Amino acid sequence: MRTLNTQLVLLSRVVIHPTFRGAGIASQFVRRVCELSGYPWIETLAQMGHINPFFERAGFQRVGVSQAQQRSRNGHSKLYGNRQNYAEEKGLISQETFNKSRYSNPVYYIFDNRENYDQTNFKAGSKTNSKEEGN
Repeated sequence: MRTLNTQLVLLSRVVIHPTFRGAGIASQFVRRVCELSGYPWIETLAQMGHINPFFERAGFQRVGVSQAQQRSRNGHSKLYGNRQNYAEEKGLISQETFNKSRYSNPVYYIFDNRENYDQTNFKAGSKTNSKEEGN
């Protein structure tokens, strides 16, 4: 599991200021950041992936659609959690969040960055690479 954690990172959210939306810069930005990330694999989930190919334009490959196994609020909370405990019951997501997301089937994407990973030879979790260290 440690090896996997050093080679795979999750891109959890992309937010672009409304002024710049539709200008085509977001997908280029995400692609470049992924190339420079120092990780061979970047994964992400996108509910809007069904109607907007944003991550595909950024170079991600569509792997499939996530199908939730647990449909109860308790089971859903174990996956998505409520870290801030705003819900009436500790650790549970709010009823409103559960109602909105329990039928969600986000698209799963992966970015293959092995080519850039090999070139930069980054050490996962480190901000320096071996070229900078003189290796």
